[in-house]
Amino acid sequence: MAMFEDILLESGHQIKTKSRYYTIVGLLLNGSVLAALVLYPLIYPEALPKAMMATLLVAPPPPPPPPPPPPQVIHVQKVVSEMLNNQLTAPTKIPHDIKMVKEEAAPPSTGVEGMQGMGSAGGVMGGVLGSLGSGPAPKVQAAPPKKVTVSSGVMQGNRIGGEMPQYPAIAKAARIQGTVVLQATISKGGTIENLRVINGPPMLQAAAEAAVRSWRYKPYLLNGEPVEVETQVNVVFSLGS
Repeated sequence: MAMFEDILLESGHQIKTKSRYYTIVGLLLNGSVLAALVLYPLIYPEALPKAMMATLLVAPPPPPPPPPPPPQVIHVQKVVSEMLNNQLTAPTKIPHDIKMVKEEAAPPSTGVEGMQGMGSAGGVMGGVLGSLGSGPAPKVQAAPPKKVTVSSGVMQGNRIGGEMPQYPAIAKAARIQGTVVLQATISKGGTIENLRVINGPPMLQAAAEAAVRSWRYKPYLLNGEPVEVETQVNVVFSLGS
């Protein structure tokens, strides 16, 4: 009985070993077949059917182009000027599209009309020139200036009157002497106007100004007309030797 059990155990172990061997062998065979089926077309592409290759390699056709847009219709509206009491007024409607209108050039004038125009212009010019040539030439007289500047020496000769300057006693006691220079405007009548001191000893300025205000001059004539004169007046104070 024990021997029979040993035989059964050995036979079962052998059966399990053989079934495992057959399973491994079957997996290797199946894997080899699948690898051959996958690698064969890659290694030998000429073996594939040409119709299938053409289907796979040919690119699909491009999509059709879009249909063209419909033509646009442009409506041109002519602007009609409106006249009201022989005056041009603005149009009541503003068109979308403005059509340019080319104006025709004016016809050239004929030679006869040109000669008539030149003849009339020449007659007018001749009359004007004739009237200018027949009469005496007009005299153009320039307006005399309102004021002229004259040197002190010239105006000293035109002096006709006035007081002599009085030497101030305080200046004489202090032995102060010198020249007082004044700027004066002599009117058309010869009187002193706008008198002002420019320089000189301060103690002598008041005496010089008081004396010059009383001076009178002959009217200074320019082209026969008296004018105002702007000049300098020198008043000399000297104690003598």
